[in-house]
Amino acid sequence: MKMLGIAAMVLLAAGSALAQQPPQQRISGTIEQVDGNMLTVKPKAGAAVKIAVAAGAQVTTVTKASLSDIKQGSYIGSGAMPQPDGTQKAVEVHIFTEAQRGTGDGHRPWDGAPGGTMTNGAVGDSVSGVDGPVITVQYKGGEKKLIVTSSTPIVKYDVGDKSELKPGANVRMNAVKKADGTLEAARINVGRDGLMP
Repeated sequence: MKMLGIAAMVLLAAGSALAQQPPQQRISGTIEQVDGNMLTVKPKAGAAVKIAVAAGAQVTTVTKASLSDIKQGSYIGSGAMPQPDGTQKAVEVHIFTEAQRGTGDGHRPWDGAPGGTMTNGAVGDSVSGVDGPVITVQYKGGEKKLIVTSSTPIVKYDVGDKSELKPGANVRMNAVKKADGTLEAARINVGRDGLMP
C-alpha cells in the first residue's frame, strides 16, 4: 500500500510538472516587420502573428546542403520510411551544428510521414547501395542504416545571430504563450536563400 502511495505521488508530481509548462505554438512563416525585439511573422495561411524574441534567444541558420556535406562523425537527424530489409529510406536529413550534438538522440516514431521514423545520431560508415549511399547512424543504445537518395532534401544548421531576423526572412520556431497571452520565442530557425526552415 505504501508503494502505491509513493507511485501515486510520483505520477501526481510528473503531471503537475507537465501542467506547469507553458503551452507552445509552432510558427512557420515570413518576417514582415521587426520592431526592437518584436517580430511580425506572416504564416502561409492565416493572419500575421507578433512574437517577442526572448533575451539571449538562440538563432540558427538553415541552408541547403548536399550528400557531400554529410561526413563521418557528423551529427544528423533524419525523418525516414522503414524498408522491408530493415533499413530506413531518408525523407529528409538535417545536419546539426556541433553545439547541437546529442539533440533528440535515438530512434522513434515520426509524424512527418505515414509509418515514419526519426533517427538522430552520429554518422558512422557509409557504403554504396542500389538507391544511394547507405549511412550508418549511431545513437545511444543502437544504430540504423539510412538510405540517402539523390532526391533527398538535405539541410545544414549553423550558429546565427539576431541580425538574421529581418523582413523577408523565412523562420520557424516554437513560441511560448505567456500568462498575459503574448508569444515569446527562445529558439528561432532562419532559412537562407529563400529556404523555409
